[in-house]
Amino acid sequence: MKNTIFNLTSEYIALNKLLKLMNICQSGGEAKALIEDNKLKVNGELETRKRRKLRPGDTVIFEDIEIILQ
Repeated sequence: MKNTIFNLTSEYIALNKLLKLMNICQSGGEAKALIEDNKLKVNGELETRKRRKLRPGDTVIFEDIEIILQ
């Protein structure tokens, strides 16, 4: 699994925005589809909310990519 650190510059970031910033998705629609298709886990649990607020300490997993927020 590839671990990546994402340094937040604000209090939180929405899950769909993180996916676009990390180049996992090219568009908001693609991010929404990934989330709705149960392809992502946040902190070990399936996440279905596209605007889930992610904060430092949260972990997002998609396929073989793990994103750790700091």
